[in-house]
Amino acid sequence: MPFPYYRRLSRRGKEIYRRSDAITEVMLGPPDDLRIRASSLERALVAGDRIAVELACQALAAGLCAALRVGPVSIRVEAKRPRSHRGELHGLYVREERKRPVISVWMRTAAHRQVVAFRTFLRTLLHEVCHHLDYELLRLPDSLHTEGFFRRESSIMRQLVPAVAEEKDRAGREGNHEDASGPPEPAPTRDEAAPVPAAQPAAPEPRRRRPTRPRQLDLPWK
Repeated sequence: MPFPYYRRLSRRGKEIYRRSDAITEVMLGPPDDLRIRASSLERALVAGDRIAVELACQALAAGLCAALRVGPVSIRVEAKRPRSHRGELHGLYVREERKRPVISVWMRTAAHRQVVAFRTFLRTLLHEVCHHLDYELLRLPDSLHTEGFFRRESSIMRQLVPAVAEEKDRAGREGNHEDASGPPEPAPTRDEAAPVPAAQPAAPEPRRRRPTRPRQLDLPWK
C-alpha cells in the first residue's frame, strides 16, 4: 500500500514512486571491506572526534559507491544538529547540476549535544546514500520516500552490521515477521533532499504488514 502522499503526486510522480517502491534490496557483494570501514566509523564516534568521523564516513561512502559502480558523493559531518519547529535535522542530501553531490550529517543531538548512537548515525548516513543511489544507480528522476526506499536502506544496513542481520534472523525464527533492523517504516531521523519535488512532504508512518518476497536489484555487471 503506498504512503498517503502518493495520492497527491502527479502522474509522473506516481510512476517514479512505483519504480522506487518495486526495488527492495541493494546487494553489495562481499562486504568485508565495507564492514571494516563501518567499524572504523563506530570507533571514531565513540571517541567523539568530528574530523575522524567525517573521514570514516567519506571512506565508507566511497566504498559503497565503488562497490556499486556509481559516481562519488562528498560527506560533511557537522557537530550539533540544527533545530526548527519541525524538530532536529539529522541528514541532508544536496544535488546540483555539474557539482558533486554532498551529504551532510550531524553527530551530536541538539538538546544535549550528546554523540549520536552508532546505529542511529549509520542509518542516517545510509539513508542519505540511498537518495544518492536513487539518482546514480536506479536512474530515477527524483528520490522519494517509499516502502521500497526504506527496505533498500535496511538491506544495506544488514550487510554492513552483521548483528542487525542476526537480529532479523532471530526474529524470523521466533515467528516475528517484522524486520528487526527497523524500516519499512520511515527511520526515526528527519532528513531533507535538495532539490525536492514540491509534492513530497515529510515521510508518513506506514502500516506494518507481512513482508512479501523482495525484488532484488539486478545489476548489469553481475
